[in-house]
Amino acid sequence: MSAVLNPPVARVAPTRSAGVWGAAWKRFRSDRVGVVALVIVGAFLLLVLAAGAGLVAKNWQVEAGVPNAPPTFLGPRASTDAAADAVSTKQNIDLSDIDPLAPRYKEWDERAAKFQTTDTVKRETLVFGGDRLGRDVLAKAIKGAEVSIMVGVLSAVTAVLIGTVLGAFGGFFGGKVGDLLEWVYNVFTAIPGILLIFTFAAVLNRADAIIPKGIWTIVIILGFTGWTGIYRLVRAEFIKHSVREYVRSAEAIGASTMSRMFRHILPNVSHVVLVQLSVYVVGFIKAEVILSYLGLGVSVDQVSWGTMLAEAQGELILGYWWQLAAATLFMAVFVTAFSLFTDALRDALDPKLRGLE
Repeated sequence: MSAVLNPPVARVAPTRSAGVWGAAWKRFRSDRVGVVALVIVGAFLLLVLAAGAGLVAKNWQVEAGVPNAPPTFLGPRASTDAAADAVSTKQNIDLSDIDPLAPRYKEWDERAAKFQTTDTVKRETLVFGGDRLGRDVLAKAIKGAEVSIMVGVLSAVTAVLIGTVLGAFGGFFGGKVGDLLEWVYNVFTAIPGILLIFTFAAVLNRADAIIPKGIWTIVIILGFTGWTGIYRLVRAEFIKHSVREYVRSAEAIGASTMSRMFRHILPNVSHVVLVQLSVYVVGFIKAEVILSYLGLGVSVDQVSWGTMLAEAQGELILGYWWQLAAATLFMAVFVTAFSLFTDALRDALDPKLRGLE
Protein backbone atom coordinates (compact mmCIF):
# COMPACT_ATOMS: atom_id res chain seq x y z
CA MET A 1 0.00 0.00 0.00
CA SER A 2 2.79 2.39 0.92
CA ALA A 3 4.53 1.57 -2.35
CA VAL A 4 1.43 2.65 -4.24
CA LEU A 5 1.07 5.86 -2.26
CA ASN A 6 4.81 6.64 -2.46
CA PRO A 7 6.08 5.43 -5.83
CA PRO A 8 9.89 5.26 -6.14
CA VAL A 9 11.47 8.38 -7.61
CA ALA A 10 13.93 7.87 -10.39
CA ARG A 11 17.37 9.13 -9.48
CA VAL A 12 18.86 11.69 -11.80
CA ALA A 13 22.61 11.68 -12.11
CA PRO A 14 24.07 15.01 -11.04
CA THR A 15 25.37 17.10 -13.92
CA ARG A 16 29.00 18.03 -13.60
CA SER A 17 29.89 21.66 -14.23
CA ALA A 18 32.02 22.35 -17.27
CA GLY A 19 34.38 24.41 -15.13
CA VAL A 20 35.89 27.81 -15.76
CA TRP A 21 37.95 26.78 -18.79
CA GLY A 22 35.22 24.65 -20.37
CA ALA A 23 32.67 27.46 -20.08
CA ALA A 24 35.22 29.94 -21.43
CA TRP A 25 35.90 27.74 -24.46
CA LYS A 26 32.15 27.48 -25.11
CA ARG A 27 31.81 31.27 -25.06
CA PHE A 28 34.90 31.70 -27.20
CA ARG A 29 33.56 29.43 -29.95
CA SER A 30 30.51 31.66 -30.27
CA ASP A 31 32.73 34.62 -31.18
CA ARG A 32 33.29 34.32 -34.94
CA VAL A 33 35.88 37.07 -35.09
CA GLY A 34 37.88 35.40 -32.35
CA VAL A 35 37.71 32.02 -34.10
CA VAL A 36 38.90 33.51 -37.41
CA ALA A 37 41.70 35.30 -35.58
CA LEU A 38 42.68 32.02 -33.92
CA VAL A 39 42.86 30.33 -37.34
CA ILE A 40 45.13 33.11 -38.67
CA VAL A 41 47.38 32.98 -35.63
CA GLY A 42 47.53 29.19 -35.93
CA ALA A 43 48.47 29.51 -39.61
CA PHE A 44 51.32 31.85 -38.73
CA LEU A 45 52.55 29.47 -36.03
CA LEU A 46 52.47 26.58 -38.50
CA LEU A 47 54.41 28.77 -40.94
CA VAL A 48 56.98 29.44 -38.23
CA LEU A 49 57.35 25.71 -37.52
CA ALA A 50 57.64 24.93 -41.23
CA ALA A 51 60.31 27.61 -41.67
CA GLY A 52 62.20 26.30 -38.64
CA ALA A 53 62.10 22.77 -40.07
CA GLY A 54 63.35 23.99 -43.44
CA LEU A 55 60.17 23.10 -45.31
CA VAL A 56 59.61 26.65 -46.57
CA ALA A 57 61.94 29.63 -47.20
CA LYS A 58 64.92 27.33 -46.82
CA ASN A 59 66.93 29.13 -49.50
CA TRP A 60 66.05 32.68 -48.52
CA GLN A 61 69.72 33.72 -48.75
CA VAL A 62 70.06 32.50 -52.34
CA GLU A 63 70.04 35.13 -55.09
CA ALA A 64 66.72 34.52 -56.86
CA GLY A 65 66.70 37.47 -59.24
CA VAL A 66 68.46 40.65 -60.23
CA PRO A 67 69.01 43.24 -57.47
CA ASN A 68 65.86 45.18 -56.55
CA ALA A 69 63.69 43.13 -58.92
CA PRO A 70 60.13 44.53 -58.88
CA PRO A 71 57.16 42.41 -57.72
CA THR A 72 55.71 40.32 -60.55
CA PHE A 73 53.86 37.09 -61.18
CA LEU A 74 54.76 36.59 -64.85
CA GLY A 75 58.37 37.74 -65.14
CA PRO A 76 59.89 40.99 -66.47
CA ARG A 77 58.40 41.34 -69.93
CA ALA A 78 59.87 44.83 -70.25
CA SER A 79 63.44 43.56 -69.79
CA THR A 80 62.91 40.81 -72.34
CA ASP A 81 61.45 43.22 -74.90
CA ALA A 82 64.26 45.70 -74.29
CA ALA A 83 66.87 43.03 -74.93
CA ALA A 84 65.15 42.03 -78.19
CA ASP A 85 64.92 45.66 -79.29
CA ALA A 86 68.61 46.15 -78.61
CA VAL A 87 69.46 43.18 -80.85
CA SER A 88 67.25 44.39 -83.68
CA THR A 89 68.77 47.88 -83.46
CA LYS A 90 72.29 46.57 -83.72
CA GLN A 91 71.33 44.42 -86.67
CA ASN A 92 70.54 47.53 -88.71
CA ILE A 93 74.04 48.97 -88.24
CA ASP A 94 76.62 47.81 -90.84
CA LEU A 95 80.14 47.93 -89.41
CA SER A 96 81.78 45.40 -91.74
CA ASP A 97 83.82 48.08 -93.53
CA ILE A 98 85.59 49.30 -90.41
CA ASP A 99 85.49 46.24 -88.13
CA PRO A 100 86.43 42.76 -89.38
CA LEU A 101 84.56 41.16 -86.48
CA ALA A 102 81.28 42.91 -87.29
CA PRO A 103 79.71 39.83 -88.97
CA ARG A 104 80.06 37.94 -85.70
CA TYR A 105 78.37 40.63 -83.60
CA LYS A 106 74.94 39.60 -84.78
CA GLU A 107 75.46 36.03 -83.65
CA TRP A 108 76.89 37.07 -80.29
CA ASP A 109 74.06 39.52 -79.60
CA GLU A 110 71.44 36.89 -80.41
CA ARG A 111 73.05 34.43 -78.01
CA ALA A 112 73.30 37.06 -75.25
CA ALA A 113 69.67 38.11 -75.73
CA LYS A 114 68.50 34.49 -75.66
CA PHE A 115 70.41 33.81 -72.45
CA GLN A 116 69.20 37.03 -70.82
CA THR A 117 65.58 36.35 -71.78
CA THR A 118 65.61 32.76 -70.48
CA ASP A 119 67.50 33.59 -67.30
CA THR A 120 65.48 36.70 -66.49
CA VAL A 121 62.07 35.07 -66.88
CA LYS A 122 63.17 32.10 -64.81
CA ARG A 123 64.78 34.03 -61.96
CA GLU A 124 62.74 37.21 -61.62
CA THR A 125 59.28 35.70 -61.16
CA LEU A 126 59.04 37.03 -57.57
CA VAL A 127 55.66 37.82 -56.02
CA PHE A 128 57.09 40.43 -53.63
CA GLY A 129 60.14 41.28 -55.70
CA GLY A 130 63.80 41.09 -54.74
CA ASP A 131 66.00 42.99 -52.31
CA ARG A 132 69.26 44.81 -53.05
CA LEU A 133 71.09 41.47 -53.36
CA GLY A 134 68.41 39.81 -55.50
CA ARG A 135 67.03 37.63 -52.69
CA ASP A 136 63.34 36.74 -52.70
CA VAL A 137 61.49 39.19 -50.43
CA LEU A 138 58.63 36.73 -49.86
CA ALA A 139 61.06 34.07 -48.62
CA LYS A 140 62.69 36.68 -46.38
CA ALA A 141 59.31 37.71 -44.95
CA ILE A 142 58.44 34.07 -44.18
CA LYS A 143 61.81 33.40 -42.59
CA GLY A 144 61.60 36.72 -40.78
CA ALA A 145 58.25 35.66 -39.34
CA GLU A 146 60.02 32.76 -37.64
CA VAL A 147 62.41 35.08 -35.82
CA SER A 148 60.04 37.98 -35.08
CA ILE A 149 57.10 35.86 -33.90
CA MET A 150 59.35 33.67 -31.77
CA VAL A 151 60.96 36.76 -30.25
CA GLY A 152 57.63 38.50 -29.66
CA VAL A 153 55.74 35.50 -28.28
CA LEU A 154 58.57 33.98 -26.21
CA SER A 155 59.60 37.34 -24.77
CA ALA A 156 55.99 38.18 -23.92
CA VAL A 157 55.39 34.78 -22.32
CA THR A 158 58.61 35.14 -20.29
CA ALA A 159 57.69 38.62 -19.07
CA VAL A 160 54.10 37.59 -18.31
CA LEU A 161 55.21 34.51 -16.36
CA ILE A 162 57.69 36.50 -14.28
CA GLY A 163 55.29 39.36 -13.64
CA THR A 164 52.33 37.09 -12.89
CA VAL A 165 54.19 34.86 -10.44
CA LEU A 166 55.84 37.76 -8.61
CA GLY A 167 52.60 39.74 -8.58
CA ALA A 168 50.68 36.73 -7.25
CA PHE A 169 53.11 36.21 -4.37
CA GLY A 170 53.36 39.90 -3.60
CA GLY A 171 49.60 40.44 -3.60
CA PHE A 172 48.58 37.23 -1.84
CA PHE A 173 51.16 37.13 0.96
CA GLY A 174 51.93 40.81 1.47
CA GLY A 175 54.08 41.59 4.50
CA LYS A 176 57.83 41.15 4.10
CA VAL A 177 57.40 39.18 0.86
CA GLY A 178 55.39 42.01 -0.65
CA ASP A 179 57.88 44.63 0.59
CA LEU A 180 60.82 42.74 -0.93
CA LEU A 181 59.09 42.38 -4.29
CA GLU A 182 58.08 46.05 -4.21
CA TRP A 183 61.74 46.97 -3.66
CA VAL A 184 62.80 44.87 -6.67
CA TYR A 185 60.03 46.45 -8.74
CA ASN A 186 61.12 49.96 -7.77
CA VAL A 187 64.74 49.22 -8.69
CA PHE A 188 63.72 48.08 -12.18
CA THR A 189 61.31 50.96 -12.79
CA ALA A 190 63.77 53.56 -11.50
CA ILE A 191 66.01 52.89 -14.52
CA PRO A 192 64.73 54.14 -17.90
CA GLY A 193 63.48 51.17 -19.91
CA ILE A 194 65.69 51.74 -22.96
CA LEU A 195 68.82 52.03 -20.78
CA LEU A 196 67.88 48.85 -18.94
CA ILE A 197 67.51 47.02 -22.26
CA PHE A 198 70.87 48.31 -23.47
CA THR A 199 72.50 47.26 -20.18
CA PHE A 200 71.20 43.71 -20.48
CA ALA A 201 72.21 43.65 -24.15
CA ALA A 202 75.77 44.78 -23.36
CA VAL A 203 76.16 42.18 -20.62
CA LEU A 204 74.81 39.34 -22.77
CA ASN A 205 76.91 40.39 -25.76
CA ARG A 206 80.02 40.10 -23.57
CA ALA A 207 78.84 36.61 -22.58
CA ASP A 208 78.52 35.63 -26.24
CA ALA A 209 80.51 32.45 -25.67
CA ILE A 210 77.93 31.27 -23.13
CA ILE A 211 74.75 32.55 -24.80
CA PRO A 212 75.27 32.94 -28.57
CA LYS A 213 73.91 36.16 -30.02
CA GLY A 214 70.51 35.57 -31.58
CA ILE A 215 66.92 34.87 -30.70
CA TRP A 216 67.44 33.71 -27.13
CA THR A 217 69.52 36.77 -26.31
CA ILE A 218 66.64 39.07 -27.30
CA VAL A 219 64.13 36.89 -25.44
CA ILE A 220 66.18 37.15 -22.24
CA ILE A 221 66.68 40.89 -22.66
CA LEU A 222 63.02 41.71 -23.28
CA GLY A 223 61.59 39.11 -20.91
CA PHE A 224 63.68 40.14 -17.91
CA THR A 225 63.14 43.87 -18.45
CA GLY A 226 59.45 43.91 -19.39
CA TRP A 227 57.73 42.19 -16.46
CA THR A 228 57.15 45.28 -14.31
CA GLY A 229 53.93 46.44 -15.94
CA ILE A 230 52.00 43.22 -15.48
CA TYR A 231 53.45 42.76 -11.98
CA ARG A 232 51.60 45.83 -10.70
CA LEU A 233 48.30 44.78 -12.28
CA VAL A 234 48.42 41.18 -11.05
CA ARG A 235 49.52 42.24 -7.57
CA ALA A 236 46.54 44.59 -7.27
CA GLU A 237 44.13 41.90 -8.51
CA PHE A 238 45.47 39.32 -6.04
CA ILE A 239 45.18 41.78 -3.16
CA LYS A 240 41.54 42.33 -4.09
CA HIS A 241 40.62 38.68 -4.69
CA SER A 242 42.50 37.16 -1.75
CA VAL A 243 39.80 38.39 0.66
CA ARG A 244 36.84 37.38 -1.48
CA GLU A 245 34.34 34.85 -0.15
CA TYR A 246 35.14 32.13 -2.68
CA VAL A 247 38.80 32.20 -1.63
CA ARG A 248 37.86 32.06 2.05
CA SER A 249 35.54 29.15 1.31
CA ALA A 250 38.34 27.30 -0.47
CA GLU A 251 40.57 27.88 2.52
CA ALA A 252 37.85 26.58 4.84
CA ILE A 253 37.56 23.27 2.97
CA GLY A 254 41.32 22.75 3.14
CA ALA A 255 42.60 24.06 -0.21
CA SER A 256 46.35 24.69 -0.17
CA THR A 257 47.92 28.08 -0.66
CA MET A 258 49.09 27.26 -4.20
CA SER A 259 45.63 25.92 -5.03
CA ARG A 260 43.95 29.09 -3.86
CA MET A 261 46.41 31.26 -5.75
CA PHE A 262 46.55 29.48 -9.09
CA ARG A 263 43.35 27.39 -9.26
CA HIS A 264 40.89 29.85 -7.77
CA ILE A 265 42.24 33.38 -8.10
CA LEU A 266 44.30 33.18 -11.29
CA PRO A 267 41.40 32.14 -13.60
CA ASN A 268 39.47 35.15 -12.34
CA VAL A 269 42.30 37.56 -13.21
CA SER A 270 43.38 35.80 -16.42
CA HIS A 271 41.65 38.40 -18.57
CA VAL A 272 44.10 41.01 -17.24
CA VAL A 273 47.02 38.71 -18.03
CA LEU A 274 45.79 38.10 -21.58
CA VAL A 275 45.40 41.79 -22.30
CA GLN A 276 48.98 42.42 -21.19
CA LEU A 277 50.18 39.41 -23.19
CA SER A 278 48.65 40.88 -26.34
CA VAL A 279 50.22 44.27 -25.66
CA TYR A 280 53.61 42.72 -24.91
CA VAL A 281 53.69 40.64 -28.11
CA VAL A 282 53.10 43.75 -30.21
CA GLY A 283 55.53 45.84 -28.20
CA PHE A 284 58.30 43.25 -28.20
CA ILE A 285 58.07 42.73 -31.96
CA LYS A 286 58.63 46.47 -32.29
CA ALA A 287 61.46 46.34 -29.74
CA GLU A 288 63.15 43.63 -31.80
CA VAL A 289 63.09 46.05 -34.74
CA ILE A 290 64.98 48.66 -32.69
CA LEU A 291 67.51 46.19 -31.29
CA SER A 292 68.21 44.68 -34.70
CA TYR A 293 68.59 48.13 -36.22
CA LEU A 294 71.17 49.06 -33.55
CA GLY A 295 73.07 45.81 -34.00
CA LEU A 296 71.96 44.36 -30.66
CA GLY A 297 69.34 42.00 -32.07
CA VAL A 298 69.60 39.00 -34.34
CA SER A 299 72.94 38.11 -35.90
CA VAL A 300 73.87 39.11 -39.44
CA ASP A 301 73.21 35.62 -40.82
CA GLN A 302 69.55 35.78 -39.72
CA VAL A 303 66.60 37.78 -40.96
CA SER A 304 63.61 39.22 -39.13
CA TRP A 305 60.90 41.74 -39.83
CA GLY A 306 63.06 44.21 -37.96
CA THR A 307 66.10 43.75 -40.18
CA MET A 308 63.86 43.91 -43.26
CA LEU A 309 62.42 47.25 -42.15
CA ALA A 310 65.92 48.52 -41.41
CA GLU A 311 67.07 47.56 -44.91
CA ALA A 312 63.95 49.03 -46.46
CA GLN A 313 64.78 52.52 -45.17
CA GLY A 314 67.61 52.90 -47.67
CA GLU A 315 65.68 51.18 -50.46
CA LEU A 316 62.63 53.39 -50.01
CA ILE A 317 64.65 56.48 -50.91
CA LEU A 318 65.42 54.88 -54.27
CA GLY A 319 61.77 53.96 -54.85
CA TYR A 320 62.05 50.28 -53.94
CA TRP A 321 59.04 49.94 -51.66
CA TRP A 322 58.23 46.21 -51.86
CA GLN A 323 60.43 44.96 -49.00
CA LEU A 324 58.86 47.54 -46.66
CA ALA A 325 55.39 46.54 -47.88
CA ALA A 326 56.03 42.81 -47.41
CA ALA A 327 57.39 43.14 -43.86
CA THR A 328 54.64 45.59 -42.88
CA LEU A 329 51.89 43.41 -44.35
CA PHE A 330 53.05 40.27 -42.57
CA MET A 331 53.48 42.12 -39.29
CA ALA A 332 50.12 43.92 -39.53
CA VAL A 333 48.17 40.72 -40.26
CA PHE A 334 49.75 38.77 -37.40
CA VAL A 335 49.55 41.58 -34.85
CA THR A 336 45.91 42.35 -35.70
CA ALA A 337 44.87 38.69 -35.60
CA PHE A 338 46.71 38.10 -32.33
CA SER A 339 45.10 41.16 -30.74
CA LEU A 340 41.60 40.09 -31.82
CA PHE A 341 42.24 36.54 -30.58
CA THR A 342 43.39 37.66 -27.14
CA ASP A 343 40.49 40.15 -26.91
CA ALA A 344 37.99 37.38 -27.64
CA LEU A 345 39.69 35.08 -25.13
CA ARG A 346 39.68 37.84 -22.52
CA ASP A 347 35.94 38.38 -23.01
CA ALA A 348 35.37 34.64 -22.62
CA LEU A 349 37.29 34.58 -19.34
CA ASP A 350 36.13 37.90 -17.87
CA PRO A 351 34.11 37.17 -14.71
CA LYS A 352 31.94 40.25 -15.25
CA LEU A 353 30.66 38.81 -18.54
CA ARG A 354 29.90 35.29 -17.29
CA GLY A 355 26.43 36.21 -16.17
CA LEU A 356 25.51 37.44 -19.65
CA GLU A 357 25.33 33.99 -21.28
